[in-house]
Amino acid sequence: MNSRMFFVLLGSVYFYYQVLAAGGDAVFISEMMVESNVTLDAKTILSALNTTSDLQVDGKSVTLLDSELVAECLITGDDTTCDCSTGYIWSNHICYNFNCCREATCKQNVSDIEPICIAKVQVQINGEVINYPGTWNVVKTDKLRQHFGSLNGFESLNVTGQRGEDTVADFVAAVSVKFDTSKLQEIVTKLEDELSAVLWVNTLGMVTIESPESTVCYESDPKLSCSFEQASDSAGWNLTIADRRFGLNKGSVVELATCDDFLSCTSVTLKKVTGIWSGTYECGFTRGSVRHTAKAQLNVAVLPDEITLTTYPLTVDCSDKVTNQVVKVTATIKNSTESYKVGWIYQESPQTEQTGPKPDGDNLVYTCDVSISCTETDQAHNVNVTFENSKNQTKSSKVAIPVIYAGKKFCKADGYDWPNTPDGDTVINRKCPPGRVGFKSRTCEREIWKDVFSSCINEELQKVSNAADNFLKGLGATQEDALDIFEGLLNSSSSNSDSNHTMADVAASVNVLNVMSEASENFELQMDVLPDFVESASNMLNKSWNGVNASITQNLSSTYLQSVEGLVKNIKINSSYGRNNYSTQNLDLKFCSGDNCNVTVFNINVNLNRTTGMLKTVAVKNLMDKLKNNFEDRATAISLLLSASVEDNENNTHDQSLKIKMVFPPELNGTKKHLCVFWDTKNRQWSKSGCNARPSENGTVCECNHLTSFSVLMSKGAVPDPVLDIITTVGLGVSICCLLIFLLVESLVWSAVVKSNLSHFRHTAIVNIATFLLIGDCCFLASADPEKLSDTLCLVLTISKHLSFLAMFSWMLCMSVMLVHQLIFVFSPLRKRVFMFFSSIVGYVCPILIVGSSYVYCKYTDTDYYTKDTGCWLVFEALLKGSIHAFLLPVGTVILTNLFSMVVVILTLVKSNIPEGKADDKETAKSILKVVVFLTPVFGVTWIIGFALLLLDNTDPMYKVADYAFTILNSFQGLFLLITGCFAEQKVREEVLKLINKKSNGKSESTKNLTSYTKDK
Repeated sequence: MNSRMFFVLLGSVYFYYQVLAAGGDAVFISEMMVESNVTLDAKTILSALNTTSDLQVDGKSVTLLDSELVAECLITGDDTTCDCSTGYIWSNHICYNFNCCREATCKQNVSDIEPICIAKVQVQINGEVINYPGTWNVVKTDKLRQHFGSLNGFESLNVTGQRGEDTVADFVAAVSVKFDTSKLQEIVTKLEDELSAVLWVNTLGMVTIESPESTVCYESDPKLSCSFEQASDSAGWNLTIADRRFGLNKGSVVELATCDDFLSCTSVTLKKVTGIWSGTYECGFTRGSVRHTAKAQLNVAVLPDEITLTTYPLTVDCSDKVTNQVVKVTATIKNSTESYKVGWIYQESPQTEQTGPKPDGDNLVYTCDVSISCTETDQAHNVNVTFENSKNQTKSSKVAIPVIYAGKKFCKADGYDWPNTPDGDTVINRKCPPGRVGFKSRTCEREIWKDVFSSCINEELQKVSNAADNFLKGLGATQEDALDIFEGLLNSSSSNSDSNHTMADVAASVNVLNVMSEASENFELQMDVLPDFVESASNMLNKSWNGVNASITQNLSSTYLQSVEGLVKNIKINSSYGRNNYSTQNLDLKFCSGDNCNVTVFNINVNLNRTTGMLKTVAVKNLMDKLKNNFEDRATAISLLLSASVEDNENNTHDQSLKIKMVFPPELNGTKKHLCVFWDTKNRQWSKSGCNARPSENGTVCECNHLTSFSVLMSKGAVPDPVLDIITTVGLGVSICCLLIFLLVESLVWSAVVKSNLSHFRHTAIVNIATFLLIGDCCFLASADPEKLSDTLCLVLTISKHLSFLAMFSWMLCMSVMLVHQLIFVFSPLRKRVFMFFSSIVGYVCPILIVGSSYVYCKYTDTDYYTKDTGCWLVFEALLKGSIHAFLLPVGTVILTNLFSMVVVILTLVKSNIPEGKADDKETAKSILKVVVFLTPVFGVTWIIGFALLLLDNTDPMYKVADYAFTILNSFQGLFLLITGCFAEQKVREEVLKLINKKSNGKSESTKNLTSYTKDK
């Protein structure tokens, strides 16, 4: 019996159904097998299907859109013949298991296998045979055809050529069916064994790619995705632009992602695309030696990334003319296939005298003749050009044309490059010497030309800079590209630049380092870039950094340091490589791994107590003098800087248990205070936080609890003296106790000693002096160890000390003024209400206003009000700069006033001791000495020694004497106040004795009464 079996592909079966509350459409392809006798043919089946309107699939109604015959089998007894329809080929399962491949009739019984035939697809296999022995010949080609011919759907294989001195043979094969990667890998492995060579192959047609079908807008975010229905080891993207192929990796523009919808899936999203992103995109999935790819073209409606505007002449001289003058304005952009609409506007008026575009090498040039008015106006003479693309997007740029009006000041022309220029304007000249690109600028200020500022950089360096920018974006971000960038940077830094343009090259080179440092956050650079990187970075420090102002140099050096530190930290080190150091003239880089690392770089000994990663240390010369020294008026920088980082251990950077110890070699010998500082990248200045320094025989020992860039500063401040610390602590303790006793005594004898206005004035002032001195001393002791205090508490203690000491000196001023008034105006005594009113203003209100205004000023100007470096106290930056002057100026004024008052008292005393022209010298001297001893503590005169310390150099022998004198006299000020203000005053002594005697008599009387009571009993 004969029977026919038809396999009908129901193409695009369309289902209409509702899913939950929403309608949904889905297209499915299904296969139907029909078994019939010989009298039924395929046309009958197809006709029946085409007239079918009501089909049910899982209870859902579907509509059949199309159908076609896929395969037909004729079974006669035990004989079977099957054929695939045109456009179809045997499935891989049938080919590899039943040996039915390509379009030949299959005589195996495969009628019950699903699927029998599959649609043909064009798959291209591109391959290369590498390092084969001997020369390429027909035998090797036949082996390729033989093995690749075993693939289902094999059509052809051709060797396209040899290259690499005939060590690489390229070939192309074509098949008409998708296959398993394992099958192709099996073929590759066999060929590698037989040819004793290495084979790499990639396919085109196995992977599905989705991309925007139409041109995308400028600065839009297009997305491309690829899917592959087999597992792979890795995925990647490439972009081909004008025969140049770039690898794509994560960057500022490129965003790579994977998805879970397929066994292999990858996507790339481009953020804010520009013209450079137009091209052919290729995705690839790799497994073993096989890479499966797909390609798609992405077109961007571009706009010029950069519009360079120039004018001729550079300026317009209307000083002796009243008519308009014509200026030719030129806009230069990179060559593009985009057809732009270009519009020019001058002073809000459209311009029609325009030409272009004209090709000029890789650029397009547009020009416009603009008539500049010589009528004087405050409005700038701006010429604006606008480019519009096919998506109606626009990009504009403008240039200001300086105009010299009649009677106005200007700088006279200086050669051909610098014409007459209005005072206060800057001229930009875009003519650079051969081999350089960029511009030069020069400012006219007060009719005098300033120095020329050159931004003309080496042409080759500009190419390196462009490559680095693309690397950061993710375009050409491969290890090979990184090697090329650092090699180009080394070549540029090794060449001798014209002294007029050296700084431009240095700035561009530092920018390349900075860009690559940022890129290393996304792309893992390998250690083979280190030699060129270290050498080029060292060469930059040999260049002259002159010709620009200090702020530019400081910002550039800070960028350099951060870039070097970032690259050293992010470059992956292979510990098995064997090399652990890279030393050049200005950089010394070493690595160490283990629990206790010890390295030496430029004679700086470094020890890290522990690390789970690799310690990287780099010492830098010739950079410290370029960085901003925020301790400049107090400290001098040494010549060395050290950067330390740990690879593969992000937590170590801020791990408080981490301890790094550095011993810097001795420099700047002398009696100096050693400051261990680190570079604060946020504020771009040095900071002492978390670091301690101490001198040693071998140099300066610097210990810190974090990792970054470190150095040592030699401060003008004296080296810490343990003896002085002890004197200060003991003196303050004694003073606090004495002040408490003094205030207790004053409270007990107050009513008895303030009988007169004069005594009331004196005791009111001295009680306030003692109270504020007590508060200040307590705050001083509380801030003895500022590193253990929080920032908030440190700020509170600083404000308390500032306010307390200012209030203390204010009441000292009140007391001295009262005393002088009493001596001079004997018959016009102060009234109590007047004294209390003015004393309250001076003693309470003025200190609060000074402290409050100084704090607000520091907040408003974003400067530090206090610092922990000096024990939670005010900041000294320079003369008349820093919050400390809100203390020094008022206190200095009070001390000078009190000194004057003391002189007045002494002169008055001397005059009173010379009756009728005779004087007892001994008695006079005693009186003067008594005045000095008694008034010095309450007038705060001892603080004048502190001003002397500010003027003396710490190497001066008198500095130590003054330091000890200041510490002793002022730390024991409370004791002196108790002696002079309490025990030395007769009335106070008498009242204290009365209280003691009264208490003693009371006890005696009680004893007598008790004795008498006992006797009566």
